[in-house]
Amino acid sequence: MEISSNTRLCGLIGDPVKHSISPNIFNAAFKVTNLDFAYLAMNVRKNNLAWAMKAVKALNIHGLNVTIPHKINVVKHLDWIDSEARMIGAVNTILNNRGELEGYNTDGIGAVRAIEESDTRLEGKTAVLIGSGGAARAIAFALSDRVEKLTILNRHADKARKLSAELTRKKGGRACSGSLGKRDLKLAMSEADLVVNATSVGMHPQDNISFLNSSFLRPDQMVFDIVYNPLETMLLKEATRVGAKVVNGLGMLVHQAAEAFKIWTGRDAPIELMRKIGNEELLRLSGRE
Repeated sequence: MEISSNTRLCGLIGDPVKHSISPNIFNAAFKVTNLDFAYLAMNVRKNNLAWAMKAVKALNIHGLNVTIPHKINVVKHLDWIDSEARMIGAVNTILNNRGELEGYNTDGIGAVRAIEESDTRLEGKTAVLIGSGGAARAIAFALSDRVEKLTILNRHADKARKLSAELTRKKGGRACSGSLGKRDLKLAMSEADLVVNATSVGMHPQDNISFLNSSFLRPDQMVFDIVYNPLETMLLKEATRVGAKVVNGLGMLVHQAAEAFKIWTGRDAPIELMRKIGNEELLRLSGRE
């Protein structure tokens, strides 16, 4: 990759970002499409978020991806927010449009495309979503347009209740909520066709953690974990053990990244190359000590 005074800088902000594979994915995509762009991962702590947004303008950074823990808090630092992202209340993609910071959310469509490319139809299904953070919010709003019933579970039941109430108010869909206590889990999982973990639980280096074990799962279910590092989380191992269909987080990562690529460049992303690079990098990382 050649860097020049004309190179446009994009990147990822979050905390932590040390093990992100997004730089590998995006820089490969920029290279193959002959775009003079470069992508970096930048660690930004919560108390520095406002300064980071000012720096985006001051340094003329072209675009950003936003990850944990900033997807919700970054909203108040933007000049304009896409209607879908505003409804969700979370942003994962920012475009610096001539000094005006525009916010978008590509997580929801990324998750839906990852599920659907596994030959799973969402219409008429009952889904259980674990989590209520930035990514979970986007996925909840995307699923509510498609599934018959959505149940949101969270360690803090009041957060799940708040999100389900928002969905009902803003989208008119059928959403309910509960905690991750054994009773609520058992009831929700007994009727679930689709189970989605939209939290960071199970992410490296805490690979051996899961909200669910095989006793809650069935072979006729599909289990989708948005965690992509490791590719096979403990949740997916438990699901495989009972014969359930599994989808790891790489597909969502690639599809949401492809949408961000288009927002920044105006061009379609080389999705299969991005998937190939992502998979190769994750396999490389899985061999670390």
